[in-house]
Amino acid sequence: MREEGQAPAEHRAKGKEAWPSLVTAFCTVSDTRRGQEDRSAEVFMEKMAGAGHEVRHRAQVPDEKEAIRRVVAGWLADPHLDAIVTSGGTGLSGRDVTVAALRPLLDKEIPGFGELFRWLSFQEIGPAAMLSGALAGAAAGKLLVILPGSPKAVALALDKLLLPELSHLLWEIRR
Repeated sequence: MREEGQAPAEHRAKGKEAWPSLVTAFCTVSDTRRGQEDRSAEVFMEKMAGAGHEVRHRAQVPDEKEAIRRVVAGWLADPHLDAIVTSGGTGLSGRDVTVAALRPLLDKEIPGFGELFRWLSFQEIGPAAMLSGALAGAAAGKLLVILPGSPKAVALALDKLLLPELSHLLWEIRR
């Protein structure tokens, strides 16, 4: 909630003042893209650099709960990281386990993130958007975001939801 007497723009500005540049990490979850060109990671790195944010860590892991959780839990312990984003493993197949692996690490979910992501995605791809398990929340004082495994999904989430609000989200999580 915003502080009394404070306009929404002023409230958001506090986050940008506190964190004009964030330190992030990106993890690709995939059994099929391992060792190959990772366009989702490239999109993430380009957009974060363009916004003045640092990508400190990058990893690729298979669709295995323990492998996913091990990488992200390690990053959550890094006091220099502000946000962690994963891409992949959010669908309905038996191998899509990212949400199940990482949801227990969240201290608090941001329900509106998944809702807005699916709504925006619906405008681009239609009803198949309902298959996305996109999720975001607070974990160990950091923002943790779980995205589908496509470059378009990463770009959509960054352009429409995350980059405009990253500093504000972090300010809210840490206050």
